Amino acid sequence: MALYIWAILIIALLPCAYSIHDYGDLPPGPYCGKVRCCNGRQDECAAPILDTMCYCDEFCDRTTNDDCCPDFRTVCQGAPAPIEMKYCHHHNRPILPGQTVTENCNSCKCGKIGDNVELLCETNKCLIEPEMVNTLNQMSSRYGWQAANYSAFWGRTLSDGIRLRLGTLQPHRFVLQMNPVKRIYDPYSLPKQFDAEEMWPGKIGLVQDQGWCGSSWALSTTAVASDRYAIISKGLEEPTLSAQHLLNCDNRGQQSCNGGYLDRAWQFFRKFGIVDERCLPYQARTEKCHLPRRGNLLTARCTPPTHVDRKEYYRVGPAYRLGNETDIMQEILTSGPVQATIKVYHDFFTYRSGIYQHTDLSENDRTGYHSVRIVGWGEEYSYTGSTKYWKVANSWGTQWGENGYFRILRGSNECDIESFVLGALPEIAQRRI
Repeated sequence: MALYIWAILIIALLPCAYSIHDYGDLPPGPYCGKVRCCNGRQDECAAPILDTMCYCDEFCDRTTNDDCCPDFRTVCQGAPAPIEMKYCHHHNRPILPGQTVTENCNSCKCGKIGDNVELLCETNKCLIEPEMVNTLNQMSSRYGWQAANYSAFWGRTLSDGIRLRLGTLQPHRFVLQMNPVKRIYDPYSLPKQFDAEEMWPGKIGLVQDQGWCGSSWALSTTAVASDRYAIISKGLEEPTLSAQHLLNCDNRGQQSCNGGYLDRAWQFFRKFGIVDERCLPYQARTEKCHLPRRGNLLTARCTPPTHVDRKEYYRVGPAYRLGNETDIMQEILTSGPVQATIKVYHDFFTYRSGIYQHTDLSENDRTGYHSVRIVGWGEEYSYTGSTKYWKVANSWGTQWGENGYFRILRGSNECDIESFVLGALPEIAQRRI
């Protein structure tokens, strides 16, 4: 019988013993003051606190660290209330003075303001702002596209995005005044839909991810050149050219992961040439240039292709500019994807699907310039009519946008995408006999 009684006591003690917790300096709150059941042993007299429960019955009152709620003694025993410690609130959680928490891209600290405390937060504009995403999706029928809350961008500032997710420096005025090439063609013969990936299957490079390195100037240059090598050589040469070569070695007026000029990238490409991705893989950071500027594949310790007579670096002819919508279409149709510069607004980072056009939700936010690869065009039909678009490959990985691509309004120079469009022709090697 005695053993039975002891067993009952041990079982009764287990819930309290298991939940023993030192609440330390946690300020008293209306825990027992709400449930108001103090007498005797009543397990149901509990209140949630932090990540466990505290109790409001007399059984919890022990000399060791106990599981009593912070206001137990003042409510249940009539003891004088302790000096109240002031604290901040963050999503209904108490934050003690001096503690810090993170709110998206901003750090917040509980600090004293006179006799009071207040949660003081940084005021950075965040790359992803839920309010903007929600508004864009609620008004997607008006804007024509949908937004997403990308985890890769969460917690980053808009300044981070502009500096490290773009990376194209605005062309100098004399470059923008470069005369576009003139093509002879019938603009009315151009198809309404065209996709380079369907026209040249297996010859269009994959979507890349530049990471947190402002390298779009280098990636778009080498991506366009790689596509054109495969297309114009009819499969004789299909290199994936090294953007890292440009990041490391094209340093005259360029800023590597902090941005670069497209015209200077093509000039370096034409004058010195670059190696392929196998020889110098992309690292998303700046490294020391160890390749000989006027060397060849052998002196650079790269493996030359076996089916063509190529020892020199890959080179291109002079870059040229395309002047208008139909010139751009004709160029893609005959020679492959082209390189374009786009002015990036805050809302563009959230693009998920649809035909993008800049909205009025971020008019006063910072902007930057980005370079991309236009691979095709088309028209989308709806009850309101047809909408023309460009199909564009971005360099933010396949998790962003439409599997790494985005569509943008065509024919209206949306976000300056038709203002500075470039192409160049590759120097093809001879087939090895």
